Amino acid sequence: MPEWEAVEEEGFRVGEYTLYTKEVILRGGRKQRIYFFSKRARDDATPCAKPKGYKVMINEKTGLPLLKKK
Repeated sequence: MPEWEAVEEEGFRVGEYTLYTKEVILRGGRKQRIYFFSKRARDDATPCAKPKGYKVMINEKTGLPLLKKK
């Protein structure tokens, strides 16, 4: 299991992955904030801290990190 660390300037990190957030517009026109992990720096999203009430899990099949509500 990778080591987890919180880095303020770069956002929350799990191994090589950084947690990002961005606002998307759903089909009905409603705005929603999404969180996702990425290895590469994203221009369309902002690095962020882990949101309260969520825990980080690792997908057993792919090895990718994901957020899950506690």
